[in-house]
Amino acid sequence: MCGVTAPPTTAPTVASFPDRLAAAVERTRSQLVVGLDPRVELLPVELRGEAAGGGAAAASAVERFCRGIIDAVGPHVVAVKPQVACFEALGSGGWAALESVCAYARETGLLVIADGKRGDIGSTARAYAAAFLEPRGTYPALADALTASPYLGRDSVDPYLAACRRHGAGVFLLVHTSNAGAADVQEVTLSDGRPLWRHVADLVSEWGGELVGECGLSAVGAVVGATYPRVVGEARRAMPQAVILLPGVGAQGASPADVARAFTSGPASALVTVSRSVIYAYRERDADWRSAAGAEAARLVEATRSASGW
Repeated sequence: MCGVTAPPTTAPTVASFPDRLAAAVERTRSQLVVGLDPRVELLPVELRGEAAGGGAAAASAVERFCRGIIDAVGPHVVAVKPQVACFEALGSGGWAALESVCAYARETGLLVIADGKRGDIGSTARAYAAAFLEPRGTYPALADALTASPYLGRDSVDPYLAACRRHGAGVFLLVHTSNAGAADVQEVTLSDGRPLWRHVADLVSEWGGELVGECGLSAVGAVVGATYPRVVGEARRAMPQAVILLPGVGAQGASPADVARAFTSGPASALVTVSRSVIYAYRERDADWRSAAGAEAARLVEATRSASGW
C-alpha cells in the first residue's frame, strides 16, 4: 500500500566481534583487558565485612566491588573479563551478580569477555553458546565473547562458531595457556615433530578463516599465555587473523614487553589481560581501592601501547 513502509524482513545486522573490537581499540587507544576475579577474602575491608555472612550478602559485595572496578578502569581499558567461576562459587546470587556486572560493563561502553573456558560435546556446547553468546529473549547476550576449549574437536566448537556467525559473537579458544602445567599436555610432541598446541593453532586458524570481519581479523581468537614469549611469536605466525588474548601479565610474572610480537597483525590483533595486579592494586599502594586500580590500569595501558608499537 502507498505510504506504508513494509517491516524489515530480516533482523538488523550486528557488527562482527572483531570489527566491534577494532573500533573500540581505535576509540580508546587501549589494548588492555581487566579481569574481574573477585575473591571474598581479598575484597577491601569495607566490603569484606559485608561479604562475611556469605550467600546473598557475599554476592552483593562482589557485585559492588566489580562495579567499582569497572568505574575505575573504564577510561583506560577496552574490555573486562569476568572470571565466571568466581561468581558461580557464590551460588545463585553469584550468577545474578555476574549478569548485573556484565550488563553494567556494556552500559559503560566496554566489551565483555566471559572467562568460562567451556569445553564439552556438541549438545552441551550448544547450551553454553546459548547461555553466554546468544540474545535471551528481549535481552542481549550475556557477553560479547567467551573463552572455550577446543580439545574435544570441531563438533564441540561448532555451536560457538554458529553464534559468531549469527549473533556477532566472539570466541577465544585455548591454544597455549599461561600456567606452568600447560607443558604437560600442550607441548607434547606429535609424530610430525610439532607440539600439540601448534596443531591446535592451525585448527583455530582454519576455523577462523570462515569468520573474518571487515577489519581483517577473525571472530575466532586464541588464548596464548604471555608467560611463554617464544610461543607468542610462533602463535602469531600460525594464526595471522586471530585476535590473541594474552593472560599472564602482572601477578603471573609476564610483562607487556613479552608479548610485543603478538601485535604484528594490527593494533586490535592482541589483547593483554590483567586481573589481580589491577583489581587488588590497593594492597600494594597507599590509595583507595578504586583509585589504585585505575592508576595501575593507566600504567599498563601505556606500557602495552609502547610494547605493541601501535
